[in-house]
Amino acid sequence: MTVLAEQIKNSKAPKGFWRSIMIFLAVLGPGIITANVDNDAGGIATYSIAGAEFGYAFLWAVVPVVFALVVVQEMSARMGAITGKGLADLIRENYGAKITFYAMLALMVTNLGNTMSEFSGVAASLEIFGVSKYISVPAAALFVWFLVVKGTYKTVEKVFLVACVFYISYIVSGFMADPDWGMVGKEMISPEFRFDAPWIYMLIGIIGTTIAPWQLFFMQSSIVEKGIGVDQFRYSRWDAVVGCVMAGVVVFFIIVACAATLHPAGIKIETAADAALALEPLAGQYCSWLFAFGLFNASIFAATVLPLAVAYYICEGLGWEAGVNKTFKEAPQFYVLFTATILIGMGVVLIPGFPLFEMMVLSQVVNGVVLPAILVFMILIINRKDIMGDYVNGRVWNAISWFTVISTIILTFIMIFTFF
Repeated sequence: MTVLAEQIKNSKAPKGFWRSIMIFLAVLGPGIITANVDNDAGGIATYSIAGAEFGYAFLWAVVPVVFALVVVQEMSARMGAITGKGLADLIRENYGAKITFYAMLALMVTNLGNTMSEFSGVAASLEIFGVSKYISVPAAALFVWFLVVKGTYKTVEKVFLVACVFYISYIVSGFMADPDWGMVGKEMISPEFRFDAPWIYMLIGIIGTTIAPWQLFFMQSSIVEKGIGVDQFRYSRWDAVVGCVMAGVVVFFIIVACAATLHPAGIKIETAADAALALEPLAGQYCSWLFAFGLFNASIFAATVLPLAVAYYICEGLGWEAGVNKTFKEAPQFYVLFTATILIGMGVVLIPGFPLFEMMVLSQVVNGVVLPAILVFMILIINRKDIMGDYVNGRVWNAISWFTVISTIILTFIMIFTFF
């Protein structure tokens, strides 16, 4: 029996409906955190550019992409709860160390790029309020390191859940931008599809930043570390659904805010900070400040989670001890990897003239390219009865999963073809 299951069993919670609510609140965390943290600096930049350059044209993509995210997150939660192992652990056990090594290498490269973008987001958001990046970035890195190294899983999770609440700033910004709701509804129900490179590149970026490969590993590792087992899985499933819906609503309003203001004015942006600054003369100072605050919150949130994801999947892939609840002596490789990722991400941002924007957008597109390979491993493992027992995928879940894999591969080939 897991620690969480033991705590629930020994609790004096009432039976029936209220007991179910209390168990859900106890399980709550991994799904909401994993889904929302992907609305990070790179993600916000991607959605902002989508709205600024293409208007409301990509709103139709939000619903199917979020639905695919629900399926992927639910599979991660199920595999973690049933097997008690992380995804990297399962890949290594079933497909060998060599394949695991190359998968971990690709993920590490993309996550280093993502971590750089998070610290870049911290710097850019606070520069709007007059704070130099040479103060904000080292301070943020120290906060992130101290929170994880000196905290416990429960403490870190509570901080993450509080950070999720502040994403409401983007919803408020969306309403303050005063969009044409008739046009919003029209674009939602009448999809546009083009075959030119910039359009395909942006669509893959949206998919890659909404369903990022690191999420699959972090979600499953969080389920395992929290001690969620078979008995609590159905509550964890709702945690995943609620998190994905929350993330989708934020994506929707970021695109709406930029499409309603920047697109009609023909303003080109390169970062989420550019979007925040450009919003001020068009939608007002408070809208601009809310957008900038949302960027800061999202960046520092993700700057904590992404280095953790790197440490989780590399340690699991190589068979090392991992976990926030472990001490440095118990899991030295875990904390060294976490610290190194933070230092590299912070250090690069402080280099004058480093092409952070190119790195940021490229990392989101690489996520979209790497995603199918990781999903294939995940689908193959979750359909094995010797591993999952009665909890293998059903036909509908398999159909959606394989459709996500195939469509992402096709889009990638179209993008390469159109570039050449």
